[in-house]
Amino acid sequence: MKAVLFFTLITLTFANNITAQKGCSTFSYQQKELKNNPALAEKITAIESFSQQNRITADGAVTAVIRIPVVVHVLYHTPQEKISDAQVIKQLDILNKCFRHQNADSVNTPAVYKSVAADCEIEFQLAKSNPRKASTTGIVKKYTPITSWTSDDKMKFSAEMGDDAWDTKSYLNIWVCNLGDFAGYSSFIGGPENKDGLVIGFSAFGGNNKTAVHEAGHWLNLRHLWGDEYCGDDSVADTPRQASYTPGCPSGIRITCGNGPYGDMYSNYMDFTSDECTNLFTLGQKAKMKALFVPGGARYSILSSTGLNPPLIIESPLPEEDPKWLHPQLYPNPVTTQITLELSYDIRWIGSIIQIVNIQGQTVMNVSITSKKQLINVSRLQPGMYFLAAKKGDGESIKQKFIKL
Repeated sequence: MKAVLFFTLITLTFANNITAQKGCSTFSYQQKELKNNPALAEKITAIESFSQQNRITADGAVTAVIRIPVVVHVLYHTPQEKISDAQVIKQLDILNKCFRHQNADSVNTPAVYKSVAADCEIEFQLAKSNPRKASTTGIVKKYTPITSWTSDDKMKFSAEMGDDAWDTKSYLNIWVCNLGDFAGYSSFIGGPENKDGLVIGFSAFGGNNKTAVHEAGHWLNLRHLWGDEYCGDDSVADTPRQASYTPGCPSGIRITCGNGPYGDMYSNYMDFTSDECTNLFTLGQKAKMKALFVPGGARYSILSSTGLNPPLIIESPLPEEDPKWLHPQLYPNPVTTQITLELSYDIRWIGSIIQIVNIQGQTVMNVSITSKKQLINVSRLQPGMYFLAAKKGDGESIKQKFIKL
């Protein structure tokens, strides 16, 4: 019964709230996952109940400062998207300072909330050892032919031209890619293990961006302050109820849902307030997050991760081979005996069929693509103009002409 009530609660929300979530798409992502697998609601409810029961003693039950091994998967399509290690390191520095309430703008926490502003005692560090206990920088950079992604998790799988997660019981996986209009989203606790982690768009990663802070809060079981419904409940006692998200960067007291005299806590990282105006997690949010790390908690296995241990195997990383072109290349043209179709930019072409058509529209050859650099023997073709055409599963097509001498 509780699972049914939870599912009903999480799916009942105002349409304008959903439309407004241009930055964080975690809630809409969770709704889709629950719709596809309603049984997850019961699991989520059990985790929430465990957290409620264990949050009071969480500080005393776990290591004072929890250090979480991180792997960052950078999925780039253009050279400009191949972000530097320094940008990744800078983002983790911001993440840590916000979670430890040490960011420079923490001094801007409103006086009325300073008493509940928390050093969450949670830190995020790039992994030193990968799941094979081999050396790593904790940063994976991988070329992808995908130009833009959505919140459908495909970036989390190599088979979809993304990158497979490292063991999600031992690492926080962060995928950085082109998310279009969205800044980022997080998986939810209780969801599929192979999808567990954060996804952040290039435009929201690095510099002084705090999208990763907000999404890491979700990954650690925090909800939006308005509980994703009008005057909803985020299950944290020291965050006042508020009507909805806060746009922009307000000032003064903003009273909604009878939360006077102090009003909305719009400086909290779990609101949608502009980055420059967010500066705290609360003691209640800290307790809820750290409850995940007590024995039996959903993130307890992180404490025994070897990801931050010195590696047992030292190996030099193989350089990622970038494609020479980001579109099909056909050469030489004109051709006498053998023509090459270069498809290194997108290996999804492998398995497709090439048709070679003469100027009368007749198919004169069919060739199966078996390699990123497909060699085609055209020595038997009569001299003249020909057209090469192919289509792959997603509908993308190649149409090129060549001259046979």
